[in-house]
Amino acid sequence: MTKPLNKGMLSRWLLSGEWRTHRVQLAAAIIAIALGVALGFAIHLINTAAFNEFSAAAKSLSGQSDLQVRGPQVTFDESLYPVLAQHRDVELANPVLELDVAIPGNSQERNNATLKILGLDIFHASVMTPDLIGIPAEEKLFDILADDAIFLSPAAMEWLGVKQGDLLQLRVGTQTITLRIAGGLTRARAGQRIGVMDIGAAQWRLQRVGQLSRIELKLLPGVDRAAFKTKLEQELELRGQYLVTEPANEETRVANMSRAYRVNLNMLAMVALFTGTFLVFSTQALSVVRRRHQFALLRVLGLTRRQLLGQVLFEGTALGAIGSLTGLALGYVTAATALHYFGGDLGGGFFTGIKPDVHFDLLAASVFFILGLGITLLGSAAPAWEAATANPAPALKSGSEDIALSKLATPWPGLICLVSGIVFTQLPPIFDLPIFGYLAIAQLLTGGIILMPRFAALVFSVASSTLSTRTSPAKVAAPALTTLALARLANAPNQAAIALGGVLASFTLIVAMAIMVSSFRVSVDDWLKHVLPADLYLRTGTGGDARGLTPAETKALEAIPGLARVDFLRSSQLALDPDRPSIALIARPIDMTDPGNTLPMTGEAISPPLLPEGTMPIWVSEAMVDLYGYTPGKRVTLPIATPAPSFVIAGVWRDYGRQFGAIQMQLADYQALTGDQLVNDAALWLQNGTTSEQVIASMRRLPFGDALDFSEPGQIRSLSLNIFDRSFAVTYLLEGVAVVIGLLGVAASFSAQALARTREFGMLRHIGMTRRQILGMLAVEGGLLTALGAVLGFVLGWCISLILVFIVNPQSFHWTMQLNLPWKGLLAVALILMASASMTAVASGRHAVSGNAVRAVREDW
Repeated sequence: MTKPLNKGMLSRWLLSGEWRTHRVQLAAAIIAIALGVALGFAIHLINTAAFNEFSAAAKSLSGQSDLQVRGPQVTFDESLYPVLAQHRDVELANPVLELDVAIPGNSQERNNATLKILGLDIFHASVMTPDLIGIPAEEKLFDILADDAIFLSPAAMEWLGVKQGDLLQLRVGTQTITLRIAGGLTRARAGQRIGVMDIGAAQWRLQRVGQLSRIELKLLPGVDRAAFKTKLEQELELRGQYLVTEPANEETRVANMSRAYRVNLNMLAMVALFTGTFLVFSTQALSVVRRRHQFALLRVLGLTRRQLLGQVLFEGTALGAIGSLTGLALGYVTAATALHYFGGDLGGGFFTGIKPDVHFDLLAASVFFILGLGITLLGSAAPAWEAATANPAPALKSGSEDIALSKLATPWPGLICLVSGIVFTQLPPIFDLPIFGYLAIAQLLTGGIILMPRFAALVFSVASSTLSTRTSPAKVAAPALTTLALARLANAPNQAAIALGGVLASFTLIVAMAIMVSSFRVSVDDWLKHVLPADLYLRTGTGGDARGLTPAETKALEAIPGLARVDFLRSSQLALDPDRPSIALIARPIDMTDPGNTLPMTGEAISPPLLPEGTMPIWVSEAMVDLYGYTPGKRVTLPIATPAPSFVIAGVWRDYGRQFGAIQMQLADYQALTGDQLVNDAALWLQNGTTSEQVIASMRRLPFGDALDFSEPGQIRSLSLNIFDRSFAVTYLLEGVAVVIGLLGVAASFSAQALARTREFGMLRHIGMTRRQILGMLAVEGGLLTALGAVLGFVLGWCISLILVFIVNPQSFHWTMQLNLPWKGLLAVALILMASASMTAVASGRHAVSGNAVRAVREDW
């Protein structure tokens, strides 16, 4: 007597048989899931490593302090220090001067051409921040107090290519100072580029005598930190505007700097994983349809609905587990490679100057594994339910394949998704993040794909009917293959929709991201043209806090022959909220009668006659409106003088260079209020017949000419657009992944359908069609399906791009942009997909038509 087959063995037998027979479809689905998981996990690991290292580096600068007192500007008067040092609740007050100082000769590395220098009181810092104490040579222990000595971290030494004992040049304004590298900061964090000097020497050398950046406070044991903070804030209100912060505020500020960028990258990675759902669905659905007779026979032999449902879900689980584990391994390797060669910046510019190491995050890995597995089960659910609920008797008959997928044509779920997606677009952001915007994208994409069977049936039925009405033999003979292909697509729309789903999902995402990136790039280019009207631009060095042209130097520049006009500019940082990054304050000459001549205004500005008498106008960027509520006509105070002066917001301008907010004001108003006569940059208009080379040569002959940097508008635009492309490198990668997933979907769908249609091909060969004609028909089907997918993908992608451009970007980065459609690029991708689909269909059909025609139809006898 034969031993009965147990359920576990039957399940494994069915799984192994299916996977051995259809390796291509299996590999395509696994790769799709693996790519989505790998992208998400790699981006998460990179962002987490970079953020943690950046936060740790920032925290190491504050050491063991309980509180910090800062001014709203970069520095404040040191007269506050003795007041805090003698406070009865303070155990230790540590004064710090922290500046980003320009390095001469690094003008080609504008983002990395400054060195962070800390001026410390060595006696107090040894208690508060012992890791920042330099180690001098044994014979020169007093170098820690020397006025020409600087101590560099190992990362700074490597970056600058220097060693202990070498000389280091720094640029302060238009002057170059030379310091001696007296030792290293052996306990600085890996990748942290910093230098440390005695605070008195730093104040003198960096031209900040009497100035501090912050005062770190260590409270006496038993003092309640929260109560002391509140009390100190009240006491300091009488002395001016100061910010009393905790170390946690700095971590929050660092998190807020990059949060939108990190979240958007993770969301885009999730979209790639979400696209893999449809590929898994098509793979599983076609597998169920292909094995419909087998499942029906098993049901007749005694297999229950529950067991059959579990079998299909078990196959999906195995698929998801393999894909997810492969994706986790690939994601970890990708993250480690990216961090080793490119650092943790990912193009956003938030985490420069650090060198993080990747750490395997078990919790994150578990989350991404569950996501990959859940996505696979989601794609397997509908096919599994259809297999379990199908009536065995009809399922045993041939020709019931499309009926098995008839439930896909139900429009209501798709309509509900579309309506809910539209509703989500009207909801506000959550914690300054466009959560509902991304939900709207997911709902629109899902709804569009759910409605594809009905739409495909309508389009192909109309096309088939139109073609069949041609009665002339000359007209009928020409499109014979097209007629057969359209008849097939019109009468089996549900199977066509499965092949269409992967193409539609991938092309939709390609269109949406391409339109968003193109719109942003064109908007940035137009913005640069507006904000760079001059013939030549001048700046002192390449950045840093310790810089500026003196009034005598500006007069010397204005006296250069060949200049028609010179506008000087002063930029600085201003802290309005301790939990947010500082905003940019820019003082420059602005055309009061028409600010749009100077600034790229987003709307009408308040004209001077309408401003309240005796008030000074300021113009704010779009981010200031969203983050601080600075709306036109509102009165605000800015902590740039004591007492803080009042201003009226006269208009809003577009700014793609400063995500966290910027304010522009008249240079004359700024100088009158602050007494600061230094300027950073200058815009130069040349007289007719004068060339840039002539003006540059004349300015180079000035005593301070070597400290000046010159750029033409075209050079600045080119550099800015290169930075833009670098920051969107990950987005371009995601577009490439979407193309790969789309091609995998086409390959898997057509290969599975070709194998399932072996009997159909046998019947066509019986009535006289050759193998070549059948392959031609498959090529036409592939081309028509992909063409329809491209058209619908463009429409759906355009709708999603509207969400990205007008909802996600403004809510994430607080700027608006104009819509631009990259027609040529999208058409090229569509043609590539169509050609690939046709070739894939032909390649998939070769095996199906290679067998004997009689054997192919024997099951129908």
